[in-house]
Amino acid sequence: MRSVAQAGVWLAVSSFVAHGAAAQEYPNRPIRIVVPFAAGGGADFTTRAVAVPLAQVLRQSVVVDNRPGGGGTIGTEVVTSAAPDGYTLVEASATTLAVLPIMTKVAYDPVRDLAPITLMGAQTHMVTVHPSLPVRSVKELVALAKSRPGALNYASSGNGGPNHLGTELFKMAAGIDMVHVPYKGNGPALVDLVAGQVQVGLPTMATTMPFVRAGRLRALAVTSPKRSAVTPDLPTVAELGFPGFEVRSWYGLLAPAKTPPAIVQRLQQEIAGVLRRPDVLERFASDGLEPGGITPEEFTAFIAAEIKRWGAVVRTAKIRLD
Repeated sequence: MRSVAQAGVWLAVSSFVAHGAAAQEYPNRPIRIVVPFAAGGGADFTTRAVAVPLAQVLRQSVVVDNRPGGGGTIGTEVVTSAAPDGYTLVEASATTLAVLPIMTKVAYDPVRDLAPITLMGAQTHMVTVHPSLPVRSVKELVALAKSRPGALNYASSGNGGPNHLGTELFKMAAGIDMVHVPYKGNGPALVDLVAGQVQVGLPTMATTMPFVRAGRLRALAVTSPKRSAVTPDLPTVAELGFPGFEVRSWYGLLAPAKTPPAIVQRLQQEIAGVLRRPDVLERFASDGLEPGGITPEEFTAFIAAEIKRWGAVVRTAKIRLD
C-alpha cells in the first residue's frame, strides 16, 4: 500500500504531466480575446494589432470579441468565469484592474480571478490646452490655474478613465484646482476640447497630434517617463519639476486564474516575439504606442503597483462613479 507521501508525489507528477501535455497540444482550436470596450479605441487597436500576427505563429485563429459595458467590467467578468484552458483571454487596463474595483463593486477580484500573461503596449498622454488659453508651458498653466482656482475646466472620457485620474494626479502634484467635465468617451471629450468648450485635457498622443499639427490644440508636455520620438522637443511632465510623474494608457493580456503556467508562458513568449516584428512596431509607432512583452511575473508586479498607485489617487481625490 502506498503511503500518503507517495500518493501526494504521484498526484503532483500526474498534474505536471497533464499540464505539460496540454501545453504541447495548445492551441488546437481558435482562441478568443475579449476586449471589454467598443471597437475603434486604443484597447481594440492594440489587441487587433497583436492578434493577427499571433494567429500566424500559433497557426490558429485568434478572434477579437468586443464586449463593451460597465466601464469594461462586463467583458472582464465573462473571462473570469471562463474555463482556464487558454482559449478565452481578456484585454485589461488600469481601469478594469486598478480603478473600478476600488470605485465600485465588481463581480471579480483582479488579483485572485485572473492570471497575467503580458503587457501588450502603453500609450502616452499629452498635457493639452485650447489655443485660446494664454499659456505655452506647463509652468504657465500651473501659474494660471493657481491664480484662478476652479476657473479652468478639463475634459475626460469619463469618471475613472486614465485621462481623468491622470489629471487628478497632476492637480495633486501641482497643487492646483480645475473642474472635471466627464464625457461618454474620448471622442466627445476631444471634440469639445478642440471647440474650446473646455480648456484643458490629457488625451492620448495618437488622438491629439493631428489637432496639434493643425494648430487647433496646443501640447505642453508628454506624460511618459521619457520624451517621445514623435515629439522629441516636447518635455515630459516629470522633467518640469514633477519627478516620477507618469500617466500612460496600457493594454495587457490576462487569462482566467488557474490557467496552466505552461500555456501562460507560451502565450507570453509568442506575444513578445510578435511585438519585435518590424510591421507590428511600425503599427504601434503610428499610434504612439510603446510595445510591451514583459514576463508574467513582471506583469503581475506591474499590476500590483498600478492598483496601489491609482487606488491612492481615487481615495485622495475622493473620486466616485456618478
